[in-house]
Amino acid sequence: MRKLSAYIAAAPRRALPAAVVERAKHHLLDTLSAMVSGSQLLPGRHAIEFAASQGGKPEAGVIGSRIVTSAINAALANGMHGHSDETDDTYYLSLVHPGCSIVPAALAVAERQRLGGTALLRALVLGYDVCARISHALGVERFRSAGHSTHSFGGSFGAAAAAAALMGLNADQARYLLSYTAQQASGLSCWARDTEHIEKAFDFGGMPARNGVTAAIMASMHFTGVEDVFSGDRGFFHAYGAHALPAKLVANLGRTYEIMNTSIKRWAVGYPIQAPLDAVSNLIARHGISAKDVDRIRVTIDEQGARTVNQRKMASINIQHLVAMMLVDGEITFASAHDAARVRDPALLKIKNRIELAGSAAFMRTKTTQAIVEIATRDGRRLRHHTKAVLGTAANPMSREDVAAKSRDLLIPVIGPRRAGRLIDVVWRIEQVKNMRALRPLLSV
Repeated sequence: MRKLSAYIAAAPRRALPAAVVERAKHHLLDTLSAMVSGSQLLPGRHAIEFAASQGGKPEAGVIGSRIVTSAINAALANGMHGHSDETDDTYYLSLVHPGCSIVPAALAVAERQRLGGTALLRALVLGYDVCARISHALGVERFRSAGHSTHSFGGSFGAAAAAAALMGLNADQARYLLSYTAQQASGLSCWARDTEHIEKAFDFGGMPARNGVTAAIMASMHFTGVEDVFSGDRGFFHAYGAHALPAKLVANLGRTYEIMNTSIKRWAVGYPIQAPLDAVSNLIARHGISAKDVDRIRVTIDEQGARTVNQRKMASINIQHLVAMMLVDGEITFASAHDAARVRDPALLKIKNRIELAGSAAFMRTKTTQAIVEIATRDGRRLRHHTKAVLGTAANPMSREDVAAKSRDLLIPVIGPRRAGRLIDVVWRIEQVKNMRALRPLLSV
């Protein structure tokens, strides 16, 4: 507790390595783009309606609208925007989606406090550090297997840490912040049964962002509480400690920046589908094949991923649908991945019926999300590609140009090409922004 609370308190004054700053900009732009596009989807529309009904002191903007409300309400709504679908970033080894909770929380508090871009970047990096570490400390896969949601727990602590840095909490206040966050920490992994992604958007983004901002504001107002919620009788790790390794919460703080280990999705679809799409894309490029050449397809991914994306109702998380679309269209865009009508497209259904999905226990043990796609063609060829590191992962990171290209695909349909270009340019030079409220005109609809 001493180490973590001191680290949180010192974050606003901690200069970051240039590579970490650059990566933070990538994740900021990627998440802002996810929030803009997500604001127009069903979870986002519900979030805007909810925020509009709450009123609240005008502290922060709700993206995709002209609503200005309390920082807590804005964090909740924008968090739901960020995970309205499967566009946002993800940390494969920690089983968390950091951006959709941390960026909305940090943006809301930065607006509330009228802070600028440098403060925002430092808060984001801190939030990603804490988000991933709390998941590792809880035992990640075994914690989720017990029924808990790593995404909600990690997001809540990450959002709280980011918000605390922007509120300027000292080390003692950070102790109380963590206790108030622990009391709010919740989440069940039954989110996988949510067919419309509305509750899932709340579980992954809205709830953790709201929890983090709430804890930070309370601590800043001198709310006191338990000074060491991580230790002792009936504390956090006593309650959730079946598989816990508490030392991982502070391991390598200041040396390993977890934002560097977080992936940006190449395609705006579920993360377990990224590697299969990469493999299919490589086979198309190398062999010039298309849907008309295909006889049978076998897709192998990790067992958990296979359970998560197998024959799902939503187009953007249905692996058979998206693999078929890649073969028919040659590429996946945000618009095509979210075109519900194409679920009934005869050309796609014809290919879907030829796809076999297999789960691999070996892939559960790899450090990157991997996939093998094997295609038997009508002319008797046997084609195979093994994707070991998709573009956007820590092992194969995106360039600025890659992130900007993805962002334009998400932004332009909502805010148009001119504002999309301006937003991208502002993020690349975010240190020059002195008050994050200046971004509101670029994010409102």
